[in-house]
Amino acid sequence: MKKSLYDKVNLHNGVEMPQFGLGVYKVEEGKEVCDTVTSALEIGYRLIDTAALYKNEEGVGKAIRKSSVPREELFITTKVWNSDQGYESTLKAFEDSMGKLALEYVDLYLIHWPVKEKYHDTWRALEKLYLDGRVKAIGVSNFQIHHLEDLMKQSEIKPMVNQVELHPLLSQVELRSFCSEQQIQIEAWSPIARGRILDNLTLNELATKYEKSSAQIILRWHLQNDVIIIPKSVTPSRLVENANIFDFELNPKEMEAINRLNVNQRFGADPDDFDF
Repeated sequence: MKKSLYDKVNLHNGVEMPQFGLGVYKVEEGKEVCDTVTSALEIGYRLIDTAALYKNEEGVGKAIRKSSVPREELFITTKVWNSDQGYESTLKAFEDSMGKLALEYVDLYLIHWPVKEKYHDTWRALEKLYLDGRVKAIGVSNFQIHHLEDLMKQSEIKPMVNQVELHPLLSQVELRSFCSEQQIQIEAWSPIARGRILDNLTLNELATKYEKSSAQIILRWHLQNDVIIIPKSVTPSRLVENANIFDFELNPKEMEAINRLNVNQRFGADPDDFDF
């Protein structure tokens, strides 16, 4: 059973990554993101996921510096945006992100989307940053199986993480299986499908049984599937609720009932049909 907010998974390079964290997509730069990250760290969150696209790296960095939590206990992720992809431009984008975060290193740096003709050069830049010790781990986001296969044919280092849209309506079974075989850790963005399935009957019945919310049931399902999750909220009470999923466990039949909700429905962009 997943015991606590401090549970970690081992990436294939030996780095330990928290399995539960905070995503800050669409959290406003300045006071909102600083207060949100500060609240999350006080609750016990240790994984914070931002990106150049989110335009809030500065506020995330400020909250980290304000916090009494030692830097080595935190796990900070950021990402290179599509327009910055390419070898030299990725290295520059990384320095820009580091300047905003005001950190000496990040724990995980990701390619945000698989931009055709560019992600190979972008990955070479990530490999350099990793070998230079600027980042503890490198990975990708929104890569499908064929993207990963293509990337790994020409790369020295395998991605350690693949962050993708993943929730009960898009359970990504084949991708999860492939990544498991390749020792690439799956991480879910939009883990509760942007709140669009919270009134589902199956989830509501389980929520009633365990005296939890439907969102907590979904987050628990992810954990038991060994998926890293980064639910977003700016409300302190919701941050507490999201993290309060370590005192119960779904049984195999209940896990299978949630698995059956899959209809391969995306709420975000399709990586194979995305206007880069």
